[in-house]
Amino acid sequence: MRAAVITEPGDAEVLVVQDVEDPTYGPEDVLVAVHATALNRADLLQRRGRYPSPRGTRSDIPGLEMAGVVEAVGDRVGDWKPGDRVMALLSGAGYAEKVAVHERQLMAIPDNLDCEQAASVPEVFLTAYDAMFRQCELAMGESVLIHAAGSGVGTAAIQLAAAASCRVFGTAGSPEKLEQARALGLDVGINYRTEDFAEVIARETGGRGVDVVLDVIGGPYWAQNLASLATRGRMVIVGTMGGATVEANLGALMGKRLRVHGTVLRARPLEEKAQLTQDFARRVLPLFARGVVRPIVDRVFALNEVADAHRLMESNANFGKIVLRVA
Repeated sequence: MRAAVITEPGDAEVLVVQDVEDPTYGPEDVLVAVHATALNRADLLQRRGRYPSPRGTRSDIPGLEMAGVVEAVGDRVGDWKPGDRVMALLSGAGYAEKVAVHERQLMAIPDNLDCEQAASVPEVFLTAYDAMFRQCELAMGESVLIHAAGSGVGTAAIQLAAAASCRVFGTAGSPEKLEQARALGLDVGINYRTEDFAEVIARETGGRGVDVVLDVIGGPYWAQNLASLATRGRMVIVGTMGGATVEANLGALMGKRLRVHGTVLRARPLEEKAQLTQDFARRVLPLFARGVVRPIVDRVFALNEVADAHRLMESNANFGKIVLRVA
């Protein structure tokens, strides 16, 4: 099979499409012919040698999600058959023509989505759903601040929060991205280049703050995030694009009785990821089928254009997901 391989740690040009061996699959696994995969920030880190793969996953082929068609199933697989359209969160190796996935990590692709759209769902929608609703227990009628509103996670989180009748605040670096995000359910857009988001939230909430913060920036936003939270507010950190080190004022946490969560999906054991996948399939996939939420695709590249796709993500110019068409 063909795959986009990291030939050595480095810039985008180290990604080269090569012929590699097909994956093997066990009795509870499903072999999927991949039609599309999508980029995530973790792929950039892996390409630079700064995000090692979990044990048992190839480290030289990135890719944390995919959509495709079942090609073969293991002897103990009961829920899937060849020809089924499926999508999944992966531990890696999604930039390839075939992947082997445990049957419990697969989800059926809604009929109204094609594979390029479906490949844009697993990583960002599962991340946003888990972070906001499972970790922070975001409830109907509450408010949430979502950083990087134009990112894949941001566009997913905005839609899920809006579908739950929450008031949605979001930050982005351009008026254009904020305007696009408003069409997805963003109530209050904040340009982080020209505005202090903590001041905007204080003004818009009458000094109360928001119930939940979904943060992908990390260290530089720590103090402002805490200032933006209401009493008994919750923050979940799903990325550290700006840095991972903070000087913390614990009094701010104590005085407001705040909760701070850190979370990743890739390193979790199979059972946890399977439970999350099945919960998501039951509660959220029907929203896709009804058109309540939808994957946001910025641009689709061919597999042999993978270096250009990485450069686009590094430029931060995209709104929504960058997709690789594999087949």
